[in-house]
Amino acid sequence: MTTTVHEAGEDSSWRAISLCVDDFGLHAGVNAAVLQLAALGRVQATSAMVGGPAWAEGAAQLRALDATRLEVGLHLDLTECTLDSQLRSPLPRLLARAYLGQIDRVALSREIAAQFDAFEQALGRAPAYVDGHQHVHQLPLVRTLLLAEIARRCPQGGLWLRSTRSAPYAAHGDARTAFKSAVIAGLGGRRLAALARRQGLAQNRCLLGVYDFTGGADGYRQRLQRWLQAAQPGDVLMCHPSQESQVPDALAGARQAELQVLAGSDFSALLAAAKVRLQPLDLLLK
Repeated sequence: MTTTVHEAGEDSSWRAISLCVDDFGLHAGVNAAVLQLAALGRVQATSAMVGGPAWAEGAAQLRALDATRLEVGLHLDLTECTLDSQLRSPLPRLLARAYLGQIDRVALSREIAAQFDAFEQALGRAPAYVDGHQHVHQLPLVRTLLLAEIARRCPQGGLWLRSTRSAPYAAHGDARTAFKSAVIAGLGGRRLAALARRQGLAQNRCLLGVYDFTGGADGYRQRLQRWLQAAQPGDVLMCHPSQESQVPDALAGARQAELQVLAGSDFSALLAAAKVRLQPLDLLLK
């Protein structure tokens, strides 16, 4: 698959990016937000946690949607909703184990395959792309086994991998966001990109949407404006919106604030002011 990015529209000043909602399947509130935004044409991708409590019900809803307009990817999860509970690990511990070479290779390989199987069995197709919950897909050994599984299942490629490449121009004036984005990218992003190129797998250009989940709706709207103004063709803007849910969720407030902005009446105006169009990334990578 080629990684050439085409700009949207005849006016080259307009830039095309993809907006991706993470954590589909985590709970019904996230699922409902994805369906709401998809109906509005404001989301082009969603990343599925196949071990999530709301995955089975949500997958049935996704099957009814046009897969060419909403890409569904595998949100590889090793920290929150693994299929093998023995492999589940909080992110700090997982990071330490990954960099110290202490992850059980056989168990990890089995978990990655099982998550692919669960995705394919529920949707009847392979994922359009793969990324990681808390970006675990780029960690040592995880990336190696993940790419091996992709090569086994998709020897001709046909899917893309999320790059966590930092977009420093998008965090201007926000030191905490810039630092967090750089840290995420530094936890294996460059090595994953090299391996992906070797395997002929495409990636997005940069990852937008990193922040500390503070600021409420007004803060999120300001960040969104900055991300859109800075966006370059082929970037992915990740987000984590949710409708209200009875399920305990540490990010509930931030998720609902994001949805308020993304589903708001001025969202189209924000895009137009930044000269940004939203398209599935697969179309931008052809």
